[in-house]
Amino acid sequence: MKFLSLLLLYSMPCLVLAQVKISGTVTDKTTREPLPFASVVLFRSADSASVSGVLTDEKGAYLFERVVPGKYFLQAQFIGYKVLKQDVLIPESGKDQVAPVLQLEADARLLDAVNVAGERQTMEQKIDRQVYRADKFLNSSGGTAVDVLRNMPSVSVNAEGVMMLRGSTGFLVLLNGRPVSADPMTVLSQLPANSIENIEVITAPSASFDPDGKSGIINITTKAAAPDSQSFSASVQGGLPSVRRFDNLNAPLRFGADVTYGLFTDKWEVSASVGFLRNDMSGRRVGDVHTTINQVYTSFPSDGERSFIRYNYTGRAAVTYRPDKKNALTAGFYTGYRSQSRRADIVYNNTKTDLNTGDVIGRINYFNTNIAKKTGRVTLGNLDFSHTFNNRSVVTLSGLTEWADIDGLTTNYNLEEPGRKVILQGSLNPGENPLRAYRLRADYVLNLGKGKLETGYQYRNQVQNGDFQYLELDVPRNIFLIVPAFSSTTRAVNRIHSVYSQYNGKAGRFTYNGGLRYEYAFRSFRPGEEAAAILNLNNLFPVANLQYEVDPSFTVKAAYSKRVQRSTNNELNPFPEREHSETLESGDPHILPEFIGLMELGISKTFDNGTFFANVYRQRIKNVVNRVNSIYSDTILNRIYTNAGIAFSNGLEAGTTLDLTKSWKLYAGGNLYHYKINGTLFNNEVKVNSAGWVYLINANTTVALSPTWQLQGSVNYLSKRVTAQGEDSRFVTPHLSLRKTFLKGRLAALLQWQNVDMGLFGTNQQRITTWGKDFFTTTNYIHETDIFLLNLSFNINQSAKKGKLPASEFGEREF
Repeated sequence: MKFLSLLLLYSMPCLVLAQVKISGTVTDKTTREPLPFASVVLFRSADSASVSGVLTDEKGAYLFERVVPGKYFLQAQFIGYKVLKQDVLIPESGKDQVAPVLQLEADARLLDAVNVAGERQTMEQKIDRQVYRADKFLNSSGGTAVDVLRNMPSVSVNAEGVMMLRGSTGFLVLLNGRPVSADPMTVLSQLPANSIENIEVITAPSASFDPDGKSGIINITTKAAAPDSQSFSASVQGGLPSVRRFDNLNAPLRFGADVTYGLFTDKWEVSASVGFLRNDMSGRRVGDVHTTINQVYTSFPSDGERSFIRYNYTGRAAVTYRPDKKNALTAGFYTGYRSQSRRADIVYNNTKTDLNTGDVIGRINYFNTNIAKKTGRVTLGNLDFSHTFNNRSVVTLSGLTEWADIDGLTTNYNLEEPGRKVILQGSLNPGENPLRAYRLRADYVLNLGKGKLETGYQYRNQVQNGDFQYLELDVPRNIFLIVPAFSSTTRAVNRIHSVYSQYNGKAGRFTYNGGLRYEYAFRSFRPGEEAAAILNLNNLFPVANLQYEVDPSFTVKAAYSKRVQRSTNNELNPFPEREHSETLESGDPHILPEFIGLMELGISKTFDNGTFFANVYRQRIKNVVNRVNSIYSDTILNRIYTNAGIAFSNGLEAGTTLDLTKSWKLYAGGNLYHYKINGTLFNNEVKVNSAGWVYLINANTTVALSPTWQLQGSVNYLSKRVTAQGEDSRFVTPHLSLRKTFLKGRLAALLQWQNVDMGLFGTNQQRITTWGKDFFTTTNYIHETDIFLLNLSFNINQSAKKGKLPASEFGEREF
């Protein structure tokens, strides 16, 4: 008994000493800015054995707990910076220690010759995402977020402007952590590229994120001022006259400007920006369609103009007030307008042949002028409040409301050819699609054990009323009459309740997070005066991420997540919509959302002159939605959205950055995947079984010609792709950029040569072909090449800290 008492007596000091904590921060040595997610490892001095390792939080802070007294040293590192070691002594007194600030110095091999601040690599790998610096892609300067995104390894944009992540159009976009919507091209086409700091591709998001989007999440972070400073940036852009106009009716115009201001003090953080961009595009469309009905073969090849007049403007502002260190209140406002007018002036040569006799039984040539104009005006506001408790737990309350007016008008006339003075047929297709929506959420974060426990609740409500009309010209009376068969009204209501919980932590060399999200979703869609189609869903969305640090420069990871791709109003509306002379489009009010299971394995490696990452993934998509073509009449195809079974996508994505020499850098990324779909259409009448390989490559190389001159060449390549009823041809867009800086880097001039072709590469054109029972259609979209733009930009005190500007939550998906 006496022995046990003595043992306990001598053990008590050790138990007390085991609770000693070491805390500190990691910053940039030059700018004094915190470095979030930097690696800090604690070693014993005696034998250099690793004791523990952590990543800094968003404020650059780190914490080691339960450290016994003794001599140690800290080792901190971050991509683009030199490794730093700092000795730390834990005295026998057992008091918590605050280590000296670890100030990392930018690696000289990665320094810009003009800017003395540290320069990070183009990309960085984290446990659930890859992070890309937007300013590394000179070809996107002066453009929009779409131009930046097309440089990501697994992102492609085809000739029609359709964006895909890992081969899918289904992904969620966040702006500074706030959801946009499933198809947010309106906002992405408005957001100036010059205001973007980073692009984060999140393929296995935690449970705190919405589960929307079959391929994952793209988060865009914008620039803001550094602490205790102001920032200002402005840029203007102008386009040189077109090299080739394709004999289009109007000459394309290209010009724009944007201004961003930021203020950061102890209590106030202000961000504001405005932007305008006019970005027209000339081009042609060459197509051919064959149909067979009752042994009558109809052919109508076509050729003519297909051009765009596009402009947009945005205004964004956010104010954060921090009365003390524990409370913060943020208010944000966003307004944006986008207009796109697509002109298709096409000559058709229509020939009908009797297949039984081989005789031509009809022939007509006519000129079709079709102008489809879409406009979208979005206004939204958000209000957020956060409070930090004494135990460092944080509660956040957020609200967002949105008003959106999305309108369209298609004007279509068939005129006698040649001459084009006699009207054969005319139609108008106006549509209104206003939306009102709001979102409420509450989140709580608690430090628990060696990690953080997060939990929260969210409510989303969206109401959208559509009014779509089709009016046909009564030629003799010269008046338009409504056609009820192609006109409709719709009312869509979506309500979603969700709760989630997840835990993030680190144990030794393992970093992990795991969580579960429960969601109840209600959907009501009422077409016209018909009864509403109701859908109630209860679903669980698990997610898990595990990363192991083999050594400070090499990590491996594994992930699993379940996601959902919700149906748009366009996919739900059963009434045929005739937007131009060749097609009708309709949906299914009972269509089911797609559910996706995603598994992923990956590695990342940093080395002396660059970085490398690779991920293999497998997606299983249930209730996959396809747009299927069938014959409506001899010259009109019917496009129908419907569920088509199960699809699988297996792929490999990889990326690397290399410093080939002190003045020559290379970035390359790509995605190779195999897509296969098995199922049936139209109540098992049509079997679907298609598969094929697809690959894409996005790369650039940059050469520093001198301390103030920079030359970059880049290419975006998308291979041929098999679709449900046909194939899309390859699509390539090379670019060349020359940059000159003045005033110690504050002023920059950039000359861009976009869509380099010179008649050699078949640049910026894509052929889309579909076929089925008794029909074949192929169309080659030929867009403008050899575009020259001049950008001037002026920057003062820009930083990598993300702004908190609000983003569109609901209203862009129907544009």
